[in-house]
Amino acid sequence: MTKQLTRREFIKRNALTGLASGLPLSLIANHASQPAILGGQPAWNKGSWPIWPQWNPETDEKELLSVIRSGIWSRATAVTEFEKRWANAVGTQRCLALVNGTNALVTALAQFNIQAGDEVIVPPYTFIATVTAVLSNGALPVFVDVDPETFQIDPAKIEAKITPRTKAIIPVHILGLPADMAPIMAIAKKHNLIVIEDACQAHLAEYQNKKVGSIGDAGCFSFQNSKNLAVGEGGAIVSNNNAFMDRCYSYTNFGNPYGTPVGSVSTGSTMQGTKLRWTEYQAAIGLAQLQRLDAQTTLRNENAAYLKSKIKDIPGIRPYRLYDHVTKAAFHLFPFRYDTQQFKGLSRADFLEALRAEDIPCSSGYTTLNTQPFLAETFKSKIYQNSYSRELLASHKEHNHCPQNDQLCKEAVWFTQNMLLASRNDMERIASAIEKIYQNAEKIKTRSKK
Repeated sequence: MTKQLTRREFIKRNALTGLASGLPLSLIANHASQPAILGGQPAWNKGSWPIWPQWNPETDEKELLSVIRSGIWSRATAVTEFEKRWANAVGTQRCLALVNGTNALVTALAQFNIQAGDEVIVPPYTFIATVTAVLSNGALPVFVDVDPETFQIDPAKIEAKITPRTKAIIPVHILGLPADMAPIMAIAKKHNLIVIEDACQAHLAEYQNKKVGSIGDAGCFSFQNSKNLAVGEGGAIVSNNNAFMDRCYSYTNFGNPYGTPVGSVSTGSTMQGTKLRWTEYQAAIGLAQLQRLDAQTTLRNENAAYLKSKIKDIPGIRPYRLYDHVTKAAFHLFPFRYDTQQFKGLSRADFLEALRAEDIPCSSGYTTLNTQPFLAETFKSKIYQNSYSRELLASHKEHNHCPQNDQLCKEAVWFTQNMLLASRNDMERIASAIEKIYQNAEKIKTRSKK
C-alpha cells in the first residue's frame, strides 16, 4: 500500500515541487490547509480506512472449514464452545447464542414474564430494536430522557416514570459507552424491577471493572455485521440466573426442555416457544473474531481518547463524556455533539458533507425514536387496546416527551468503530479535517447557499 503522508509531509513535499515549478510556497500551503470541499487536498483516502469486518484466512478458516465439512451445521459443539467463551469473556455463568440481538431482547423480556399490561423503561437514544422488543411482548415502552453529555439514559429521571405497571428497566449502553449502572441498579432494587442490559453495541465494555451485560439480571448482545464482534447476524443472552437461562433455551428451541437435542421430535414441549437457534458456522466465525476482540477493544479505547484530546478544544465540538465509574468503553461508535453557532452557522448537514469531502466517513446518527409513527400504529392493535386505557395510549407521545434527546438528535455526529482501529496519525487527520472546516466555516456556508 502506498504510504499516506501527514499534512506536514504533504506540504513539505509539494512545497519543494512548487518551488521547482516557480509556484509560491504560500499558495501551496494554502491549498493543503483548504478544505477539500473548497478545492483543497482531502485529509485522507476513505479506501484506506481499516475494512470491517476483518477476516484472516490463515488463522480464521480452519474452524469454519472443519464445521462446513462435518455436515453438522445446526446447533452443536461449536455453538456450545462459543457460549462458554462468551460467558467467560463477559463474566457470567451462562450464555445462550441465538439468531440476533433483537430476539435476544425479545426472549429475555418474555422469560422474565414481561407481557401485555406491563411497562418497560427505555431510553429514546437507541436503535429501534430496543423498543420493538418491548412491543413484541405486548408491553408499553416508557421513555426516560438522556444525559446529552454521555448519550445515555439519565438515572436522575427514571423514578419519575415508574408506575405500578412498571416491571423492568432496559439501560442501553448505546454507542458502546456504558450507562451509569450503579444508580440504575439501586432504583431497580428499591422498586423491585428487572434490569435487562442492552449491551448490543458494548462488547467488553466495563463499569466498575465489571463487563456490561453482567451487572443486571440479564444482558443482551448483537453480533450483526457492523458490531465489534461481527458474525453477520447473531446475538446472545448472558445471565447468572440458571432457571431464567433454562427457560430462554427452551423458548428458542420450540419450547422443548433445556438440554433437548436439536431435531428432537419426541420429547414434548413444556412451554410455548419458537425457533431462534444459532448455526455451527456462525459460531465458528464468532470464535475466530473473539480471538482478537480484546486487543481491538484496547486499541479503540486508546485511539478514542487520543482523538478526543485532539478535538475537544475546537469550538463547537463537544465529545462524549464517560461516567466516573466506567473503566472501559467499547466504542462501537465515536460520538460528539456539533454546535452550528460556533461554526458560523454552518449546518450539521453541511458540516458532514465537508467532512465526507475530506474522505472522513461520518453520520448524524439516530433520529428521535419516541415520536416515530410506528408506536401509534402499534397501539391501535387489539392487544394494546385491550390491555391499556385509551387515555394512556392517546397521551403516550405527550407523556414521553424527551427534550434533551430531541436536541441531541440534532447535534450528534458519529464515527464508526473501524476508524478507531487505524493509527494515531489517522486520528490526527480526522482532527485536522475538523479544524480545517472550522477555520473555513464561513466560506463553506457561503458555498452551500449558492
